[in-house]
Amino acid sequence: MNKTKLLRRVSSLGFSMLEFRLFLDTHPDDADAIQLFNTYRKKYEAAKEEYEKQFGPLTLNGYNSDEWLKDPWPWDNAANC
Repeated sequence: MNKTKLLRRVSSLGFSMLEFRLFLDTHPDDADAIQLFNTYRKKYEAAKEEYEKQFGPLTLNGYNSDEWLKDPWPWDNAANC
């Protein structure tokens, strides 16, 4: 999956989780909603992990690594000028 499609998948799954959390705020005992939330959370985590493996961290807390320092900086790439 390319970068844009994978990022859209991560975003849409994150949005779905947010919607389920809002629903669960008003319906905390809805077992079906809890199950769906957990299903989407697992899908989100898997998609986020796949994105980060291929393209780097999505957030500051995404990695505990300095691998990004080894990538070319924007001003090092003549194509960006």
